[in-house]
Amino acid sequence: MHSLTLSASVSRGTIWRLTMLLLVSAAGILQQPGPGYAQAYPAKTVRVVHGYAVGSAIDVFSRPLAQKLSEALGQQFVVDARPGATGTIGSEIVARSAPDGYTLLAAPSSALGSTPHLQKLSYDTLRDFAPIAQINEFYSVFVVHPAVPARNAAELIALAKSKPGYLTFGSTGVGSGFHLNVENFAMQAGIRMLHVPYRGGGSAAIADLIAGRVDMMQDNLAVVKPQIDAGRLRAIAVTGPRRLAVLPDVPTISESGLPGYESVGWHSWLAPAGTPREIVTQLNAAIRKALASAEIKALWNSQGVEVVDTTPEQFAARIRRDYDKYGKLIKNLGLGMQPRSVR
Repeated sequence: MHSLTLSASVSRGTIWRLTMLLLVSAAGILQQPGPGYAQAYPAKTVRVVHGYAVGSAIDVFSRPLAQKLSEALGQQFVVDARPGATGTIGSEIVARSAPDGYTLLAAPSSALGSTPHLQKLSYDTLRDFAPIAQINEFYSVFVVHPAVPARNAAELIALAKSKPGYLTFGSTGVGSGFHLNVENFAMQAGIRMLHVPYRGGGSAAIADLIAGRVDMMQDNLAVVKPQIDAGRLRAIAVTGPRRLAVLPDVPTISESGLPGYESVGWHSWLAPAGTPREIVTQLNAAIRKALASAEIKALWNSQGVEVVDTTPEQFAARIRRDYDKYGKLIKNLGLGMQPRSVR
């Protein structure tokens, strides 16, 4: 009798333990990711690569945006400058990266519009990137060394005509947007100036312009405004269709010497082609929300750029338009493929 009671007790205890074990195991199974499970993005640091120097315009605008996304999405967005080869080193890194949303590209309009027509690249600009968003739109500024006797576009044109090929202009590299825009200006004005390209971004070009080793250049207001304010450079013209609020006394090129001339640039973020649509959509929404913040709007306006609001599809269409526009301009200027330097 006692043995029967003990056996029943043991059986009940064993059954209880087995039941609890099965319940714990089932709970663990339910917590495991299934075939359709997608880990929340971002789950780790996101690297935002660009191919230009620290302090360049794309760098200046990408860092505060990266900070806003870090705050909004709960993971660090780190800007990684990889200057060289007119920005293509950074683009190559991203084109070859895994399409998982953890390596992004920050790029100016020139990297997507003009560079593909001037260099033989290891990637396809239109095929190897997934457009996320355009982050701004800007007009650039023509600046000269204070010793150059020109205070507007008309005087610059007259000076260049009096000394063909004598005036020099710096740029961020052969085929960069600034190079092509000044060449287009010279072609429309019927003048000749000597181009002096600089590798790795505009810092060296600005330094030489301040030192008087080159006469002029076109650059973003964000880069040259401190030098203008300090009197080390003189702003003579704005490239857009209207004057900048922060430089109200500086006329546009169109109103001061070359009617109809206009040059509008932009900056953007992209991902490798094949990045899941859900991640692209999430990043686009986060970027647009950041751009709509009072903080970013004030910062952009202080640097002479405008906030834009684009879907990935709208941005993709903008890339295509500028790609076609610069292709035509490069052909008209007679510029062929340039040797690619990795320095």
